[in-house]
Amino acid sequence: MVRPKQTNRRKRTTLTIREQTQCRFCREGKKYIDYKDIDVLQKLLTNRGKIFSRKRSGNCAGCQRKVKTAIKRARFMALLPYTS
Repeated sequence: MVRPKQTNRRKRTTLTIREQTQCRFCREGKKYIDYKDIDVLQKLLTNRGKIFSRKRSGNCAGCQRKVKTAIKRARFMALLPYTS
């Protein structure tokens, strides 16, 4: 059985330029996320005490790492609970 030759044609796709949105900390120009700012950090936690993902919270990668360390410091200092 002989297979027909396949051509290397690709479908043309139109690329749309997505507007670059910044995370809440980059918009405010914050360089440091304070572990004592409990109101901000609680918004980035679920009701069970888990940290929201980048996709869910809207943070960029660098700010998400800063948020992670701030939450872990606040937990260690007993400002935030580990679990609910």
